[in-house]
Amino acid sequence: MSATASDGFDHQPVMLAEVTELFAGVPRGTVVDATLGGGGHTLALLEAHPHLDVLGIDQDAAALDAAIARLKHLHQRLRTSHRRFDQFRAAMADHGITAISGALFDLGVSSPQLDRGARGFSYRNDGPLDMRMDADQPWSASDVVNGYDERELARIIRAYGDERFSGRIAKAILAARPIQTTFELAEVVTSAIPAPARRTGGHPAKRTFQAIRIEVNGELDVLPGALDQAVEATVPGGRIAVLSYHSGEDRIVKERFAVAAGACDCPHDLPCVCGAIQTVRLVRGIPKRPSADEQSANRRAASARLRVVERIPATRKSDGSLVEPDADPEAAS
Repeated sequence: MSATASDGFDHQPVMLAEVTELFAGVPRGTVVDATLGGGGHTLALLEAHPHLDVLGIDQDAAALDAAIARLKHLHQRLRTSHRRFDQFRAAMADHGITAISGALFDLGVSSPQLDRGARGFSYRNDGPLDMRMDADQPWSASDVVNGYDERELARIIRAYGDERFSGRIAKAILAARPIQTTFELAEVVTSAIPAPARRTGGHPAKRTFQAIRIEVNGELDVLPGALDQAVEATVPGGRIAVLSYHSGEDRIVKERFAVAAGACDCPHDLPCVCGAIQTVRLVRGIPKRPSADEQSANRRAASARLRVVERIPATRKSDGSLVEPDADPEAAS
């Protein structure tokens, strides 16, 4: 089910059936939807699993209002917090929650944010250079585009956008300043990319816009701590699921989950002395991707990767090495 057109957040949740099924067997209690958005995943969780309630977190006040309106018939099982997801524990404390049955992170930007030109996220809809998920924060895309020096611009476009022409784009941006709108920026970026490269890989400005959005909102900086907080707050048997949409996000999710799964650099034939403690097991050894049908029906699902871990008690063997949990048949699928 999608949000109604009247609420302005008509967003199609990615991998809805798969995410809903993942939480079927978690203990009774609260699941934190750390990126509530339009509330699509939360609606499915609440309707499918009567033993769960949801704490929805979102830094976008418009998204939060839309979700609250959409889920008003389930208000007794929904609590919300207007925070960024790195304030995970603080959001729990807002409602007196000390432990949870799981957490869901649907990273990146939502369809309504992209589709509203006034939010300044998209190269397809003209608007001011904004890109703030939290409209109350003072820092915007204009500060990055018109304020960073050439070297720093090139760095973030390369690191956060995987853009091989980052240097050329940064030089073009400096030459075109001041840049006021998303269409102006898209035109500058496109003109900086060699013509043969423009013909493949989607819109030429896609990667640069992604990089600037990540920089404005500090998305990759806050993600590791947010994931660690989720793992720490989850009871044994609970699950943490993350949908990521580009390689930088997925690398962080993979790394933090590996640490929680007891990744150890010590020699295999010696006791662990690095302090690694296993607190989760991988539910899947590799990330799950959307079906071909979903990717065809929803172009924004095409790059999605779903990683999931399940919380276990943190224990060690008497020799200091980690106690390995029983293998999960799903992990090998």
